[in-house]
Amino acid sequence: MYLPRSLISHLYQHLLRTHHSQSPPVLVLVSLEPDALCACRILSALFKRDYIPHSIHPISGYNDLTAAGEDLVQPMTTQKGGSGGIVVCLGVGGMVDMSTMLGLDNIADGGDPSGGVQVWLIDARRPWNLGNVFAGRPEDALQEIDGNARSRAPDVVGGRVQVSFKPGQGGIVVYDDGDIEQELTTEREAYIALSTMPDVEDDGEPLDDSDGASEVAESVNGGSQSKKRKSWSDREDDWDESEEENPRPRQRRRSNSSNTVTSSPSRTLRARTRESASPDPARTPSQIPGSSPPPAAQPPSPRKLRRRLLRLRRKHELILHKYYSLGATYSEPISSLLYSLAEALGREDNDLLWHSIVGVSSLELYGRSMTGVGISTSLDSGGSAGWGGQRGERIRQVLRDEVRRLNPPDPADTRGENARGETSGVIPTTARSPTDTSIRLSPEPRFLLIRHWSLYDSMLHSPYLAARLHIWSDVGRKRLHKLLAKMGVSLSQCRQNYTHMDMELKRGLRQSLLTYAPMYGLDGLVPPPASAGRGKEGWGFVRSWGWKACLSALDVGVIVGAILEVGKSGIHADATGKPYDRRGVKKEAVDEDGSEETQAWIERFWEAYDALGNIESLKQALPTAQLLHRAILRTGTSLIEKRQIRHLKAFRMAVVKEGPDVQLFTHPAALTKLALWVGEAIAEQEKEQRGKVGKHGKGTPLVMAGLNEGRGVYVIVGTGGGGGVVDMALQEKRKQRIDAKARKKQEKQQEKERIRSERREKEGLGDEEDGEEETEEEDEDESDESDDDDLDERGYGRNRFGNAFQEVVDETNARVRIDSFESCVVEIKKEDLSGFLESLSMKAVIG
Repeated sequence: MYLPRSLISHLYQHLLRTHHSQSPPVLVLVSLEPDALCACRILSALFKRDYIPHSIHPISGYNDLTAAGEDLVQPMTTQKGGSGGIVVCLGVGGMVDMSTMLGLDNIADGGDPSGGVQVWLIDARRPWNLGNVFAGRPEDALQEIDGNARSRAPDVVGGRVQVSFKPGQGGIVVYDDGDIEQELTTEREAYIALSTMPDVEDDGEPLDDSDGASEVAESVNGGSQSKKRKSWSDREDDWDESEEENPRPRQRRRSNSSNTVTSSPSRTLRARTRESASPDPARTPSQIPGSSPPPAAQPPSPRKLRRRLLRLRRKHELILHKYYSLGATYSEPISSLLYSLAEALGREDNDLLWHSIVGVSSLELYGRSMTGVGISTSLDSGGSAGWGGQRGERIRQVLRDEVRRLNPPDPADTRGENARGETSGVIPTTARSPTDTSIRLSPEPRFLLIRHWSLYDSMLHSPYLAARLHIWSDVGRKRLHKLLAKMGVSLSQCRQNYTHMDMELKRGLRQSLLTYAPMYGLDGLVPPPASAGRGKEGWGFVRSWGWKACLSALDVGVIVGAILEVGKSGIHADATGKPYDRRGVKKEAVDEDGSEETQAWIERFWEAYDALGNIESLKQALPTAQLLHRAILRTGTSLIEKRQIRHLKAFRMAVVKEGPDVQLFTHPAALTKLALWVGEAIAEQEKEQRGKVGKHGKGTPLVMAGLNEGRGVYVIVGTGGGGGVVDMALQEKRKQRIDAKARKKQEKQQEKERIRSERREKEGLGDEEDGEEETEEEDEDESDESDDDDLDERGYGRNRFGNAFQEVVDETNARVRIDSFESCVVEIKKEDLSGFLESLSMKAVIG
């Protein structure tokens, strides 16, 4: 079941009312990513303010989630002697059946299978597992066992939690950010219809030619009644309908079988002949006068009812199959959703708002967009305006409004220095006072850690600038030098720390970038000036900690991500005291199952968790972030210069298996950043050469493999190539075309109904007799076509690497480990890499 956004605080308020000193602590399961980490900080702050005990457990993947279910969740159930409780999943398990993963589906004893444990599921990954969304209630399983079970009150309708819902009964509750109610209407109807259908064995029998012919033969041999003739217009309608249906093969079963059977053009006609030829045992000869009235409609035979049921079941199963085949995407960040919860409770403040801003900003660093993991090629505005399209900009606009509301102008500022600071366009680098902890809006350029690096290094390591200036080549670096020269910034000035640069240069930096950046194709390098129409679109967020530090939200996201991926232990010191990265000097123990690696990642989670609440720890991790991004620049430059990027049929491919930084890219998130850096460079090259991004504007996807020598595996990441869904104008045209087609079909259907109604009145035929089968088939065919168009629109340009990986695993004997919550991340043994990539090249990896 799912909790609509309008009732987002319903469950928390019930917990607040019913909690007492003897209540079990709330269990919080968190994935190892910045967005989930920030959401965990928000939820933990709410629990602390309300004196609700809770325990936090980081979860690295599906194996870890299953272990947590056995060790932590199942002991809470009443079957195991527990008293129930609440489990909150942040960024964990939205795409799998959580009842099975956590072991809450045991109904052997006939009791409540969830054991009084209620799971709050909050995740931004899509597609949802529809079992969590529209089922997930323990009474569902009980009613399947006991057919005489008492019907429950309508507190959950169609999977939607109502205001009358009483929590504390166990089950899975999904927090809806608005997508379920707006986009999953068709899937909800199909899922509920399947759940209420009687259990009929489907052996994959064809519902077409051979079956219909045998039934006609039986009716002809066994029937003695006269057959009612059909008019030619009826036959033409039947044939037109079946001709529309024939070219569209149906999926007959959900197994891996590739056999498909198409519908027969004459099925409807033969079914009518069989129905009219069947004898009517209810009639006697005495009931047949000289001029008899029209015969009564015959009840359908059990075989015909079974065929109708199977046909309807396959139709609904096809709808669900298409939904799961759309590909991966991301919805609203869970840190933003948790801040909405705090706002509904009236608990919002600057700390919670800042965590939400950092979580939202971090998604751009990992390429998480409305089309899955991939690059964004939007150049409309600076800052992070390229992420998430219109919906992402709406979320950021809400956060800007919250910043203005919670950080009003200082009444003591009679000279208006604060307002002039924002309008001048200078990015702030210091606080206003020793006690200033406010959040401000800032026209952040697309540079990297500019407050903590030199201007030159910040521009050099920016993925945005690197792709468009071709930083990996000498020509590209000369272009960077020319840009700086036109801006009037000398190399000696731009190579010193940005905070120490000449103040006049810093004041004029934004205006110089607005003037000269478009000459080099850098239209979105800085956000445009604030205006009445667009406001401060593209502006970033900055927070101060007195005189201690001043950081932007993207800076914090970069640092926290580096801690999670590399850890503070990733930097050592040699005899001279200079830092260096791990280059294989320290021999790591063989870790076949990855348990030691997982434990190291969990330790990094706690380091990042502490750093979010301690500015000194955050500053100490700055060298870690700089180390990681230097390695990305070095490795990406090496791959491009040495021409180690191969172009296969469906994607480009690169392998990182040697070099000084190979150990850094054994973490999937760090490898994803490298893949996005390389993918953006490839996309810009294609755009310059062809004038467009990849095939049909979808971009060229990239597969990046990183060698983990200690475990003998390759970590593989598949990213989208940009384009596709970011073309909002193209999407609008496609939507208009689909709407026009739907209106045309509706008008055609109404016209057919009018003609049939007139014919029935003229000939005195009953509704059942005159086209029951025909109407059923036509409705099915038209709904299928409409669904195809709608699903094609929704899946356009999405990352389908998760689906493709699973297909290759099913077809080959490759030793693959799919454990990451990211569907586009897998691990594979070194010896199986070539065969795996060869099979993958034949799959559709972009929707």
